[in-house]
Amino acid sequence: MISFIQRLEDLAAESPNAIAISCGSDSITRAELIRQGYNLAVYLHKHGTREGDMVTVAVPNSIDFFIAYVAAWRLGATPQPISSRLPQRELEAILELANPSALIGVGEGDFSGRTCLPLGFRAPDADASHLPYVISQAWKAPTSGGSTGRPKLIVSGDPASFDETLPPPLMMDPGGCLVMPGPLYHNGPAVWSCQALLNGLQVALLPRFDAAGTLAEIQKYKGSVLYMVPTMMKRILRLPDDERLSYDLSSLRVVWHLAEPCPEWLKLAWIEWLGAERIFELYAGTEAQIATVITGPEWMAHRGSVGKVIPGTVSITDEDGNEVPVGEMGEVWMRSSRTTPTYKYLGATARTRDGGWESLGDMGRLDEDGYLYLGDRASDMILSGGANIYPAEIESVIQEHPAVKSCAVIGLPDEDKGNTVHAIIEADVAEVSEDQLKAFLGERLVIYKVPRTFEFVDFALRDDAGKVRRSALRAERLPKGH
Repeated sequence: MISFIQRLEDLAAESPNAIAISCGSDSITRAELIRQGYNLAVYLHKHGTREGDMVTVAVPNSIDFFIAYVAAWRLGATPQPISSRLPQRELEAILELANPSALIGVGEGDFSGRTCLPLGFRAPDADASHLPYVISQAWKAPTSGGSTGRPKLIVSGDPASFDETLPPPLMMDPGGCLVMPGPLYHNGPAVWSCQALLNGLQVALLPRFDAAGTLAEIQKYKGSVLYMVPTMMKRILRLPDDERLSYDLSSLRVVWHLAEPCPEWLKLAWIEWLGAERIFELYAGTEAQIATVITGPEWMAHRGSVGKVIPGTVSITDEDGNEVPVGEMGEVWMRSSRTTPTYKYLGATARTRDGGWESLGDMGRLDEDGYLYLGDRASDMILSGGANIYPAEIESVIQEHPAVKSCAVIGLPDEDKGNTVHAIIEADVAEVSEDQLKAFLGERLVIYKVPRTFEFVDFALRDDAGKVRRSALRAERLPKGH
């Protein structure tokens, strides 16, 4: 077991001029990444950052992100990524939790008592040999608003150490290339990118998601690993066929998708396009109590599943905490098989029950073979006329319509049924009408699941990581007093 820093030094010594990261027209070699990361570490140390501190990283997708991570790890500090576009109130709430000694990506002097460095800052050349080699006890501390919208930090239970005896994770082939179109302040994109870097892959990072641009990066760099969320998969699939099929994707070994439910029709379309053997799905929370993986061929035999669980790590219960029969939907409880915690919260308390079980609020069921199938978050479920309605199921069908760019389904108060199903649609109203959507959905959904009301908007309802805050959308549409 060696430190992340030792691993990066070893890779740089092996191939100093190999490209570590590319992002748009920028790129940086392994040796230069170490040099600039160490320069920043010396600068931060001089201004007070020490082992165990947090370093908040508030930069858009860029090489700066990785320089900041290397600097934090070199000091034994914990990088704490956030969106560079956070509203001030949410940013202040996160800083109160993290109490970082430094912030990267903000204006100089923006936060008194903390080192504040702008995007693009490059520390002067410096000798880092006087800095002791220490291992960050938590290698990352991303944030999550979850369904509540209240920020919390999820501090990793894993140190910044690398086990050279283990095979590369996530089908990361040394010498290959990860194409990353997702925002690095989200956990999945950061985990995949850091694992790629540590396992000797180039990271071809997109400044922001672009459907054709993602395919172009795969062709340009011979990408072997691709990270996707279903929102991205849909946008790529909606490219004109002559454009989408013009790119050479033969180098792709694996397409990983995660972070949000993937509609069956969308997954089938990608399997038909690229082959089932290249399509992999992973389910896990940032908390990482468990993780399931399902291959394309497995999924074809267990359609809709996110993978087979290790016996004793997942329990499905009703509202009273009683285990439900196989095949019945309930709340998903998880229990890590590790002896040490996988995470700790700052700003939140885990939902737990006796026996070491924890819940992230997901609903799901197990089949007789131990495969897990997910529903929606319990907090997002709509109770209408005595029926339990899961927004993700309706959203999946709405997204089949070619005119729909994104959508979100929420429940709004109704005197008769308790709640009524309301659909918010990002689409050009010149291309699809409410009546056309109702007819489209009526052919695919039981009548009580067809939204009663529709609202058309001209902005994306999911971010580039595939996340949607239904609770916030609902709160904006509730009458005052609710």
